[in-house]
Amino acid sequence: MIGRDKNRTLWRVLKIDRLEPSELIVLEDSTTYSESECYDLLRRIHEGNKSTGGLKFVTICYGIVGFIKFLGPHYMLLITKRRKIGAICGHTVYSITKSEMIPIPNSTVQSNMTNSKNENRYKKLLCTVDLTRDFFFSYSYHVMHSLQKNLSCNETGQVHYESMFVWNEFLTRGIRNNLKNTLWTVALVYGFFKQVKLSVSGKEFKLALIARRSRHYAGTRYLKRGVNEKGRVANDVETEQIMFEDVPEEQPVQISSVVQNRGSIPLFWSQETSRLNIKPDIILSRKDQNFEATKLHFENLVKRYGSPIIVLNLIKSREKKPRETILRSEFANAIRFINKSLPEENRLKFLHWDLHKHSRKATNVLALLGRVASYALNLTGIFYCQVMPSSSSKGLLNWSCVEEHDGDYSLENPSSENGNVNKLDSEIAEAECDANQNQSIKVPMFQSGVLRTNCIDCLDRTNVAQYAYGLMALGHQLHALGYMESSSIDLDNPLAEDLMRIYETMGDTLALQYGGSAAHNKIFSERRGQWKAATQSQEFFRTLQRYYSNAYMDAEKQDAINVFLGHFQPQQGKPALWELDSDQHCNVGKRGPDLVENARSLIKRSLSDGNLRCENESPVAANVGYSKPLSGKEGGASNGLSDSNPEISTCESDMSYSRYTPSMPSRKLFKDVEEYRCVESNHICYDEHGDACSSSNFFDMDWPSTSGNSCEEDLCDRSSAGLSSENLGNDVKVETTTSASDSGSSLKGRSQTGSSDDLAGGFPVRFVQWVMSGEMLFH
Repeated sequence: MIGRDKNRTLWRVLKIDRLEPSELIVLEDSTTYSESECYDLLRRIHEGNKSTGGLKFVTICYGIVGFIKFLGPHYMLLITKRRKIGAICGHTVYSITKSEMIPIPNSTVQSNMTNSKNENRYKKLLCTVDLTRDFFFSYSYHVMHSLQKNLSCNETGQVHYESMFVWNEFLTRGIRNNLKNTLWTVALVYGFFKQVKLSVSGKEFKLALIARRSRHYAGTRYLKRGVNEKGRVANDVETEQIMFEDVPEEQPVQISSVVQNRGSIPLFWSQETSRLNIKPDIILSRKDQNFEATKLHFENLVKRYGSPIIVLNLIKSREKKPRETILRSEFANAIRFINKSLPEENRLKFLHWDLHKHSRKATNVLALLGRVASYALNLTGIFYCQVMPSSSSKGLLNWSCVEEHDGDYSLENPSSENGNVNKLDSEIAEAECDANQNQSIKVPMFQSGVLRTNCIDCLDRTNVAQYAYGLMALGHQLHALGYMESSSIDLDNPLAEDLMRIYETMGDTLALQYGGSAAHNKIFSERRGQWKAATQSQEFFRTLQRYYSNAYMDAEKQDAINVFLGHFQPQQGKPALWELDSDQHCNVGKRGPDLVENARSLIKRSLSDGNLRCENESPVAANVGYSKPLSGKEGGASNGLSDSNPEISTCESDMSYSRYTPSMPSRKLFKDVEEYRCVESNHICYDEHGDACSSSNFFDMDWPSTSGNSCEEDLCDRSSAGLSSENLGNDVKVETTTSASDSGSSLKGRSQTGSSDDLAGGFPVRFVQWVMSGEMLFH
């Protein structure tokens, strides 16, 4: 394999040993060649091997995605076509438009007919992970990290592949361990990336919306729910909104970003896939009295984003048949339990708001959500700085206050841990002094903490709430850049409509990845004044599409994800992936009575996800982040993510500086609410196409929900009562009902028994009635 730089001046040679039948051996020639020297080398190799056919050109490529082995030879995954989808400070971001899987055969590798059939089936399965959809990468910008993290840390090399957002970490592990560098590979992020040019008051700017999906506990809607024992949640997505001036590259540029998060409710709960029930019951499947997994999850959020952590829970407050309310009550208990051991100023800020109920009233849901967004932004702040022109692809910034800050931070004692906050204050003071001498330079701002939003699926309702937060944040960003005098954008402003369309596209993309259909966008459609009948028809179709995908497609999709991420690695003489009843062999930390021992005897497990390494196994020493567990006592739980989590020990967390900002009472918050060449052949291609919870940190406001933006939810609980919007600010309460919780992921739906309903034409009577009348399925 021959590689060269962009200017065709430096040429390198990569050799893949095909004599080794089982292990991947990749060698890099230490010599740097000129173009003529490189071609002369290839000519000599070709002539020396003419008796066996010589060299044969295969393809031009733009990066190695990784290597994988099933039962036969290794395969190399390559990017053969790419497309520019954006640029951040001159650093191009690409998507993949064509990829190839090229076998690296060994003559001694023999396989019988059965293995040959299984080999082909594994290859076909892997190819269902379409690299041309929703994967993106950059050669010079670390798209797996937030802007603030990139400008705050000077990490290089393999450490970036340890990020929870790099999906080909397992696939590239072999070549990275062989070469000890990442020169030939690209790190792929899965999620969403869109960049547009907008304007306000005649001034143009660029906006990029990025969604990064975590590879930990990744999967499909009903097969990955809740949290696992390591504190990883399903559908964990980090959303970053970056906006910057549209100026020539050689000029300084003002840039700002804000990060928010979505993820499944961090409890042990599940829903069994059913072909006969479009809306399976929610089951709390493990009793976790100390909420250890929930605690680990929030501890991880603090390590990644700093403090405070603001939780916006959008699920229903009342139902005829308890379903979402089961999780609502247990989630409240978990937050209350965790907050008991924390100082008041560091407690999790928990906001309950039943979006579904309020979306069915004559209520301006987006305006109400805007108030929550304003509250959260006042607590966390945004990231803003000025980037200076640089010929280097690294080190984009020339500000002392965004240099790497070593030391540990903790949720318990954010203001005095290692004097880092004082250090930051002094640096900002120096920057202010420089700013006084140069009025064109503004003082940088930093985001500390994050808003975490969830509903049940974290798709429909959550996306509405994230849009409201993004709109409020955009106002703050434009104000920081000096584009607007006010920090708020009216919902009737054309800019709000432009941003809504981008968030709507992101919501559809994320929903297709996790749920199997585009998102339910009822609220967005109504906001645009779309014809109600058209909206209802669209929502109904998407409900059926999601139901079909979940019942018939998700099991194979989950298998493909498990193979791609290395959670399942095929072995000769062992059961094939499709012969297993479920994907629980991939569930990190799963400890059923016989499950672990059975899994160990059957399956070679990967260390990629959740099998957390000790610190001395980490390629880079930990020097940034939060080291203490989420506990008020120093001798507390020692199994926190801080000592074992790869991405934490390698600066996975976005650099942020803890501070305490007084909470705004709920009464005040809602006081006036009315509402990137190869030599071989034979390849495969695929193309593009809180007890001590005071009202300051524990609000139960009973407002909007995923379903409020969902056709499914609109069919439910039409008779539930609720508080009026006038009482919204005063409705501060805590549920006290406790519920059992357990397990992480439900079984796959290959052998479900279905429901006890009578069948009509292969479907339950309730389903038929629902199709006919649209009103009966969920009552």
